[in-house]
Amino acid sequence: MQSFVANAETDLQQRIRLALGTRPDTRLFRNQVGSLPDPRTGRLVTFGLARGSADLIGWRTVTITPEMVGQRIAVFTSIEVKTPTGRIAPAQQHWLHAVRIAGGIAGVARSVPDALRIVTPEHPTS
Repeated sequence: MQSFVANAETDLQQRIRLALGTRPDTRLFRNQVGSLPDPRTGRLVTFGLARGSADLIGWRTVTITPEMVGQRIAVFTSIEVKTPTGRIAPAQQHWLHAVRIAGGIAGVARSVPDALRIVTPEHPTS
C-alpha cells in the first residue's frame, strides 16, 4: 500500500509541475528530503532543503504596486503535495506556517486545481 501511495503522490507532483510549468510567473522545483547512509563511510547523509519542507519549492514573480512602479520580486513559494487521503505531518504543517508568516506563498495541493489556486495572486498567504 505504501508503494501505491508514493506512486500516486509522485504522479500528482508531476501533473502539478507540468500544469504550473506553463505559467510565466511561477517556477517550482522538486525538493526531496531524506537521509541515507553513505556507502563509503556508513555515516548518515541528509538531503533536501529542510525537515518538513514541502515537495515543490520555488517562486512566483509578483509586480509591485504603484509605490514601487515596475519593480518585480520573486515570492518564495512552497507546495506540499498529498493524495486526497494523505496526511500532513506536524513538521510539514510547521514549514508551511513558517513560509506564510514570512510573507511567502504556501499550501497543500491534493490536485492540479488546488496547486493553481495556491499560486494565483488572490490566494491568501497567511
